[in-house]
Amino acid sequence: MIGRTLCKRLQQKGYDVAILSRNVNKQSEIPTYHWNPEKGEIDLKAIEYADYIIHLAGENIGDKRWTAKRMQEIIDSRVKTAELIYTKIKEQNKRLKAFVSASAVGYYGTVTSNKVFTETDPSSDDFLGDTCKKWEQSANEFRKLDIRTVTIRTAVVLSKRGGALSRMTNLAKLGIYSALGNGKQYIPWIHIEDLCNIYIKAIEDDLMEGAYNAVAPDHKTNKEFTRTLAKVFGKPLWLPNVPAFIMRLFFSKMAGILLKGSRVSSEKIQNAGFNFQFRELNVALSDLLINKSL
Repeated sequence: MIGRTLCKRLQQKGYDVAILSRNVNKQSEIPTYHWNPEKGEIDLKAIEYADYIIHLAGENIGDKRWTAKRMQEIIDSRVKTAELIYTKIKEQNKRLKAFVSASAVGYYGTVTSNKVFTETDPSSDDFLGDTCKKWEQSANEFRKLDIRTVTIRTAVVLSKRGGALSRMTNLAKLGIYSALGNGKQYIPWIHIEDLCNIYIKAIEDDLMEGAYNAVAPDHKTNKEFTRTLAKVFGKPLWLPNVPAFIMRLFFSKMAGILLKGSRVSSEKIQNAGFNFQFRELNVALSDLLINKSL
């Protein structure tokens, strides 16, 4: 979802864009190079092509239940892919201008607290925190090659085309959406346009290095988020909250990402000169759901 939109925005700015894929579609409008991370394969022409690499690979954490096998797949799909790219870059002695990697606000863990987390806070010791720590460590290996490295700790991405918002809106349109658990957990969020612009800034701004939170400055609890979504659709919010035990029954270990959440600071990226186009949740949702944006 992010990659498709980001490719379009980069092309609109005049960049030549190519993608790595297991399946090469010769009819694609975007040049595609083959890779197979499990077999350690990358078309070396992709390495020759690149001045910048944006690493977005990673299994969707919300697609399947978190069995031990699935949790390892989530880690490996992020870490081993970065390690493969690093190995090939090093072998080819390629001088990249920057390596920009996705990460997530899950770095700070699944916890609800009064704290506003910043980039200087340590990673949590739960599954998401450990995953993001390993993810960023694999990206930071590129610094050993004197390559500027940026990691983007991404919040819940709001887009019309897929992702969490699509699942929410299907229920909200019917007026049967409700808050989860006690509803006091925060949902760090970001409009996909702002996220893509942060990635573009990470490419163009030579002063950007290290971790940055990609999260809108408007902090909303799950209950506030639910109310705003219902209001955008003009629907009443009449159902009681979904009890936490029901969430745990259906989602097991994964329920934590729905029932817990803290505020995350956007101060660092703003101090770097980034201006959010969608600072407030009601404006972002209206743009995506009423104005028929992305």
